[in-house]
Amino acid sequence: MELYLDSANLKEIEEGFKLGFLNGLTTTPTFMQKEGITDIDGTIVKLSKMVPVLQIEALGNTAEEVLAEAERQLALGLDPKKTVFKIPVSLEGVRACKLLRDKGYLVNVHLVYTLQQAYMAMHAGATYVCPLVGRLQDQGHDALALVQQCVDAVDLYGYDTKIMFSSVRHTEHVRNAINVGVHTITVPLKVMKQLTENNFTTLGTEQFIVDTRLMTVRVKEAINGVNPLVKADTNIAEAIVKMTEFGFGAITVVNADGSVKGVFTDGDLRRYITKDGRDVLNKKLGDLTYGAPISIDANVLLNEAGALFKKTNVDTILVTENGKPTGMLDIQDMKG
Repeated sequence: MELYLDSANLKEIEEGFKLGFLNGLTTTPTFMQKEGITDIDGTIVKLSKMVPVLQIEALGNTAEEVLAEAERQLALGLDPKKTVFKIPVSLEGVRACKLLRDKGYLVNVHLVYTLQQAYMAMHAGATYVCPLVGRLQDQGHDALALVQQCVDAVDLYGYDTKIMFSSVRHTEHVRNAINVGVHTITVPLKVMKQLTENNFTTLGTEQFIVDTRLMTVRVKEAINGVNPLVKADTNIAEAIVKMTEFGFGAITVVNADGSVKGVFTDGDLRRYITKDGRDVLNKKLGDLTYGAPISIDANVLLNEAGALFKKTNVDTILVTENGKPTGMLDIQDMKG
């Protein structure tokens, strides 16, 4: 099934065709008017250089006028093998389709609302026949049944025509088009962007990224570069200020020679205040008793850090290198 972008917005068109696999672009005078375009010919020429196949309107009151308009547009420098002329279905429209096809030009007979209209376009040799699904459904019609009938007619009678599913409003329309078996669909960029979205896919991808990070990133590469050190002669009140400045719920307390005395945490603070009251704020960090700090070497992989977080049930781990404190690993650092 061919996939076209349906737009006249240059930014959207540039973005869409960066995908590299779209078959072409459909556009309309209405799209151009909404985008504030006044130089239609200039825009058409610009678009023709941006996309593999360009489908544009060729309007006229008679078949001859439609043909003349198509040839006028070709004279702008368009490639007839990469330009499809869109003609609204009517008796003069299908006659124009035959005139253009006899000259080897590509034609999309569109604004199709009935199987009879589609049949006349097919029999006139239309390259594409384009029912407007969204508009038909807006009017309460069974648009999908019409599209299916058009596809069946092509298959049954062997017409060299592609049925194009258009007026796409949402991703369900794309699923419908695939199920019906249309040959071509033209989709707005907003809907096209949603076609690869799925919450389970997102969750699975995020898990793969996290797991790959655990196996490839070392602890020293994951820490934020802040080394929250305070000296042992710092009082607890000042230590609280430092913890806030560092942005950690823990700080490393070091002796005068730089060796680690212990790790002071916000949990320790709550316990001391509960036990000794506000007077504890004037105590020196060096006066407190510390157990062996939970630490990890800066050069190990995050996998090992994850196991340590799980085993100890803490939120922050002291990071050391060659026995010296180099930072803190927060549990949130595991996610990147």
